[in-house]
Amino acid sequence: MDTEIKNAVSATDQDAQYDDKAKRLLGNKIILAHILVKTVDEFRGMKPQDVVSYIEGEPFISVVPVEPGMTNVEKEENGQRIVGMNTENAEINEGLVRFDIIFYVRMKDGISQVIVNVEAQKDEPSGYHILNRAVFYVSRLVSSQKERDFVKTNYNDIRRVFSIWVCMGMDESSMAYVHLAKDDLLGSYPWKGRLDLLNIVLIGISNELPEHDEKYELHRLLSTLLSAELTVDEKLGIIKTEYSIPVDEKLRKDMSAMCNLSQGIRENATDNAITGVIMNMHRDGYSSEQIARIVEKTIEEVEAVIRKREPVLA
Repeated sequence: MDTEIKNAVSATDQDAQYDDKAKRLLGNKIILAHILVKTVDEFRGMKPQDVVSYIEGEPFISVVPVEPGMTNVEKEENGQRIVGMNTENAEINEGLVRFDIIFYVRMKDGISQVIVNVEAQKDEPSGYHILNRAVFYVSRLVSSQKERDFVKTNYNDIRRVFSIWVCMGMDESSMAYVHLAKDDLLGSYPWKGRLDLLNIVLIGISNELPEHDEKYELHRLLSTLLSAELTVDEKLGIIKTEYSIPVDEKLRKDMSAMCNLSQGIRENATDNAITGVIMNMHRDGYSSEQIARIVEKTIEEVEAVIRKREPVLA
């Protein structure tokens, strides 16, 4: 049982490290710029290299809490009360859910801003509908602006918000845009206000690397970065030759670490599957010799697995 717990903790730790590396890869400004040109109307058709300069400061990665009342923090500077993003260390209030990536983007007019949130999912969650969670996140991105981006009743100062969800392991490459719409049920009064404040983009990444085509340009890039199958050199080759993305030491190290973690996760999954086969055959009365021949292990390896997994008889 101790071995099972140790393996479970190790697998969970590997998954957590993999998730962290995935967020940090996506959080590179040039990668975010590629996402912006495909999802934010203002930047459509622009070169990603030209969009990088519109991303303000460094993106906040896994440090801003989603929970109501905890997204913002108040502090005093030069006697003035200032409200900003709550960027506490992840170790503090460890159980809090945090935005994966959140950042401000300056529009081309040089004045207005939008707030962009990018979330990475290993697959489509089974415990809840992902669109429901995206609606909650985009609502939090708006409500948390009060006293930070607009004060009192200055609702006209609300920034547009984008919550962009990248879901891996999907059956097909897909992208959907969810936004507000106005239907005139009686009359056609021109109500004042902006329908473009709330924006959700759902991006589905399939396990198969998409072809090199403009239609799948963003999907191929994200699939390359997050692939558990491609080697580091294969990934670097694609992003350098096809996307002209400069590879610095940090990007290379993050990508290498992610590939190593992917390999470890795959090996754990394979080992667990083989262990399950060995124990099932052992319970069904197969001899160690028979099991070893079928699973292509030595007799000693098979018997070591059985000794570890078989319950101790009282």
